[in-house]
Amino acid sequence: MTITDKSHFDTIIVGAGSSGCLLANRLSANPNHKVLLIEAGGKDDWIWIKIPVGYLFTINNPRTDWCFKTEPDPGLNGRSIHYARGRVLGGSSSINAMIYMRGQESDYQKWIERTGDTIWDWKHSLDTYKSIESYFGGNNQWHGSDGEMRVEQPRVQWPILDSWRMAASEQGIPSIEEFNRGDNEGCAYFHMNQKKGIRWSMSDAFLKPIKHRKNLTIMTNAQVLKVLTKTITNETLNQPKNRERAWASAKLEAYGLKILHKGEQITVTASDQVILAAGAVSSPHLLQVSGIGPVSLINSIGVEPVHDLPGVGENLQDHLQIRTVYKVSNCKTVNTLYKNIFSRMKMVLEYALFRTGPMTMPPSTLGAFAKSDETQTSANLEWHVQPLSLPKFGDPLHPFNAITPSVTNIRPTSRGWIRATSSDPLVYPSILCNYLSTQEDLDVAVAGLKKTRQIMQSKALQPFAPEEMLPGTTIRTDKDLEHAARDLGTTIFHPIGTCAMGKVNSVGIADHPMTVLDSECRVRGISKLRVIDASSMPVITSGNTNAPVMLIAETIAKKILRAN
Repeated sequence: MTITDKSHFDTIIVGAGSSGCLLANRLSANPNHKVLLIEAGGKDDWIWIKIPVGYLFTINNPRTDWCFKTEPDPGLNGRSIHYARGRVLGGSSSINAMIYMRGQESDYQKWIERTGDTIWDWKHSLDTYKSIESYFGGNNQWHGSDGEMRVEQPRVQWPILDSWRMAASEQGIPSIEEFNRGDNEGCAYFHMNQKKGIRWSMSDAFLKPIKHRKNLTIMTNAQVLKVLTKTITNETLNQPKNRERAWASAKLEAYGLKILHKGEQITVTASDQVILAAGAVSSPHLLQVSGIGPVSLINSIGVEPVHDLPGVGENLQDHLQIRTVYKVSNCKTVNTLYKNIFSRMKMVLEYALFRTGPMTMPPSTLGAFAKSDETQTSANLEWHVQPLSLPKFGDPLHPFNAITPSVTNIRPTSRGWIRATSSDPLVYPSILCNYLSTQEDLDVAVAGLKKTRQIMQSKALQPFAPEEMLPGTTIRTDKDLEHAARDLGTTIFHPIGTCAMGKVNSVGIADHPMTVLDSECRVRGISKLRVIDASSMPVITSGNTNAPVMLIAETIAKKILRAN
């Protein structure tokens, strides 16, 4: 379908990332329901998107990445860091680490506490995860095999990582089969969203199989400029589904979008609803430049306030990884394999012939979870162990063999924000993560560094003579380790929470002023507008966030379909 000014649809979805691809699939299943899916980036037909190790070329590349930068962060000793977000069909699932991680049962209990809704309990969530999976091991108690989201094992082995796993066991972190059973404590190889050695993005899983549906229009290279709202109409009020909870007392309704496409501004409209699925950075930013958000911020950028929602853009949560580096001997790592032209050719040949080997490798292959101290009720530390090292992401690999055990606090208490700085929607927002801004987060960072040292000093790793390069053996006191954490810490690209769900009663009243959405992702006070992406999470999950985004999208898609 050719998009022209005033084109009309039933549902419009902003963002063809992980959530948007699934929503487009589910909501266009009815051939009489017209769906428009809008993506700011282009098609996902570049070879480096499909080759797993291609994240080295897709991240920090404007062809596939928004290339956001954070504000100088006091928690990082004043450093500003690259903040990758996918800008291509498939969104961040086209450039991410491909790790399939549901989080822990305790995460979903926190969601219930924040939203007051048991749709997020572990039992319901597990059933939903199983329904959308295509798991390599088939159907069992924990997994399903009839869904679209392919989940596979690693296709490369590293002896140094096998030994790291044994070393973790020496330190009380047991070897386990997998992480996705509700309690992640232990050490295992990550499961991945790949299919026979090729990245399996959410575009591959949910969008490409249905892209030819006549009632689905996919619009690429189109920038949404504004969410359009108006006074709620009697027609809208007369439909019970438009007056539920967050929409119960709405005086406004969303009816469309203003879009920039091929140099022209056009308007598209929707009769059923507008869904923002643009991610934890872009969804709140779009609301703010549309006049929806904290009224003081909206006034400061010269936009006419439409609806005061103080929580839009606040509550930013992210996982900070602290990248330690250990030089090793008597083994192979990516560092020296990549340096040697013959071993590099062998890697390419192995991948071309068998779809195995280092070119199938996600950024991290081995993981571990543990408690930072015995007061924790479940694991709050995660390691991503990489058979490679580099000074920082984007730099060349070190010329010596080394590994990088990155340790992460998976339940951070620090909170940041996303805030528009201009009325121009094309101007990037200000991003401040406020990493390590609480003493609790600093204490967990220090504990993580100490536990990493204990693992690296274990008997199982002695044959590799590990030598600590970062943070370095001269860093001994807790204060020194805090400073090192600020120097070495960087995002692991898991921003969430900037349009958070919360408790909203039957007449539309929230129990907290910072609540943006009810538990079914309806925007409080604006009928026919939802946000369904990582920004809707009230609390960050324990690990990579792509799978939980898919859980949210599938759960709310079912709610929408039932209502329709």
